[in-house]
Order: sequence, then structure tokens, then C-alpha cells
Amino acid sequence: MTRVTMIAAVGRNGVIGDGETMPWHLSEDLKYFKRQTMGHPMVMGRRTFDSMGSLPGRRSIVITRQPDWHHAGVETAHSLDDALTLAGPSDEVFVVGGGEIYRMAMPYAARLLITEVDQSPPGSVTFPPIDPDDWLETGREQRDGFTWVSYERRS
Repeated sequence: MTRVTMIAAVGRNGVIGDGETMPWHLSEDLKYFKRQTMGHPMVMGRRTFDSMGSLPGRRSIVITRQPDWHHAGVETAHSLDDALTLAGPSDEVFVVGGGEIYRMAMPYAARLLITEVDQSPPGSVTFPPIDPDDWLETGREQRDGFTWVSYERRS
């Protein structure tokens, strides 16, 4: 079974974006995202793909309801289950957004890599709550303006 990891930058108010863009630009966190996801398949919704495009060194699997949506170099799925099947045998697959995809993937996730951003921006797209009964914090690294926090599922 492929290990599912969700990776997200989340404001203090749970906001991850406004449906089109991220509410911050944290260069150090973008480098962290690249280090973590490099060489692994990434599963995302179509709007997340539209905002970030294809990233080198990683397979992009886009979940969309649009039956005829295609993009060069991108694999298309019409459900989370289809996307995880497409990811195939891989040591780890990263779910990279957006909010609806995170909510669908939460029950499948074994690990969360959360950048806690020290901001409370306006926005309509949020990350699902992290229930401490389900998740054990396994690491915390304070940076300037944000903190990298890792969680493992309690099972």
C-alpha cells in the first residue's frame, strides 16, 4: 500500500487560499515543499494545478470532474481512488490540495506535513481540522513567520 502524505501551508485560521492563489509567498517553504515532494507523485485538484502548473521531477495527477479536461504531461483522474490507483506502487504519494481534495484524502493519509503560517488571511479555502485523537505530532521546526510541523496517524 502506498503511503499517503498530505502537505499544506495553513494560516492560524485554517485558510490555505482563496480558490485561486495562496495568500502568502514563503520562499523557504516553497523550497521545503520541493525537497519533500521531489521524485514522488503529487495528487491535486484542477484549480490547484491551474495555480501551480506542472513541477519538474514529480508526476502530476489531477482530479477533475470535467470529463474532457487534459493537459500535456499530466495524468487525469475523476476521483481520489482513481488518482491513488494511478499513483501506483510508489513509496509515497503527496496530496497537495486544494481544500476539497484534502478533506477527501484525510482518511487515507498516514502523515501530515503542515506549515503553520503566522498569519490569518482572508480566504474561502481551508484545511480540514487535525484531530489530536487521530494524529500525533512528531516534529516541530520554528522558522521566521512559520513553523514546519509533522504528524503521524495514530493507529
